Amino acid sequence: MQIVLYIVITLATFVIMEVITWLTHKYVMHGFLWYLHEDHHQPKYPHIFEKNDAFFVIFALPSIALFYFGVHPQLNVLFFFGLGILLYGIAYFLIHDVLIHQRFKWFKNTKNKYLLGLRKAHKVHHKHLGKEQGECFGMLYVPKKYHQQYQK
Repeated sequence: MQIVLYIVITLATFVIMEVITWLTHKYVMHGFLWYLHEDHHQPKYPHIFEKNDAFFVIFALPSIALFYFGVHPQLNVLFFFGLGILLYGIAYFLIHDVLIHQRFKWFKNTKNKYLLGLRKAHKVHHKHLGKEQGECFGMLYVPKKYHQQYQK
């Protein structure tokens, strides 16, 4: 029975991370930490890494701490909160950096309607070069209208 609880905690944490990501993207990245996120909105940024990549480290720190405290002195529920954050981070990397921004050319020619909708919504987000007037701050869940154009 305890394994079921751990699975539920991991999955719930993954889902909650989408809400946290939306809020962080809108109010922190497009707010007081815009100086870290700004280069991500600039076309053809000439470096392999962006200042925006610092957010990977920022989001990894809670997961690392939860893993650490989730195994000391023995395995406990904190480990599975950390696992949910880690799994979301992997999904974020694959969707945002690989699929959308093509930093790696792994899924360049996808025909998946859901993934195409995510890509479209993110492109709409990036049409704004400044921190104001943003839209589509989510990553895995975006408004249905971006998926509907691919349903035909």
